[in-house]
Amino acid sequence: MARVRYVGPEPVSVPELGDRLIEPDTVVEVPDERFEGYVCQPQTWESVEEPGSKAAAKKSAAKPQKDEG
Repeated sequence: MARVRYVGPEPVSVPELGDRLIEPDTVVEVPDERFEGYVCQPQTWESVEEPGSKAAAKKSAAKPQKDEG
């Protein structure tokens, strides 16, 4: 899941997130496929973690290193 920060001036209820009340400066997880729907509203949301960021980091960290000695 991607993560975004709510940067609006007052709390909002977000139906897509189960009608959660989101306070200003709160980071929330959103479905990867809906990430663009949030960050296209820069006056309201900002990107914290793009879709796939955690998965990509875990995969690269899990790869064993070859010893070419």
